[in-house]
Amino acid sequence: MQDEDRIPLSALNQFSYCRRRCYLIHAEGEFKENVHTLRGTHEHQRVDSLKHEVCAGIRVEYSLPVWSRGLGLSGTCDAVEFHSDGGVYPVEYKHGKRKRWLNDDLQLAAQAVCLEETLGRPVPKGAIYHQQSRRRREVVIDDALRQAVETVAQEVRSLLAGKKLPPPVDDTRRCPECSLRDICQPEIARASAKIVEMNERLFEPEDT
Repeated sequence: MQDEDRIPLSALNQFSYCRRRCYLIHAEGEFKENVHTLRGTHEHQRVDSLKHEVCAGIRVEYSLPVWSRGLGLSGTCDAVEFHSDGGVYPVEYKHGKRKRWLNDDLQLAAQAVCLEETLGRPVPKGAIYHQQSRRRREVVIDDALRQAVETVAQEVRSLLAGKKLPPPVDDTRRCPECSLRDICQPEIARASAKIVEMNERLFEPEDT
């Protein structure tokens, strides 16, 4: 698989959160900043400006490129800790507090899968650092998360290859803080789908 055919790790996060958002960003190249994305970008730039450091016997590499030829994935880990006992521990930085959805954990698990393939070492755990609370949340990279990474990677590839904008997510709680809300126009899309459904029902033949 050529490098340009690989799915970005961030696409798995976007897909898990909202398929429509994933398609707009990774197929149509749409992106728009808001206060939340700007804060997240600033935090990642701060981390990316670092190179590496050693603290208490742990070497930390920042902005470490990773990939998986098996799954056709590539991306960059915000930070990866290399412990003296040989352990490898990815850390993903996220602005804000913990969300209720799986998308961040899925992205971290994808990083772990890539690291295992690249380094030939097991990566059983990682962590997400939530900037708002300034706390780490450890994530166990279990079989369910690994299977989810493989499944979502295939679904993202099918979505982008299909060249069809999916409908907005059913869970409207995800829309208010989305930076692509004005581009996505979820209310209009939902209304259009409802009109089509009503029109089809209107002309359904009566039972005889």
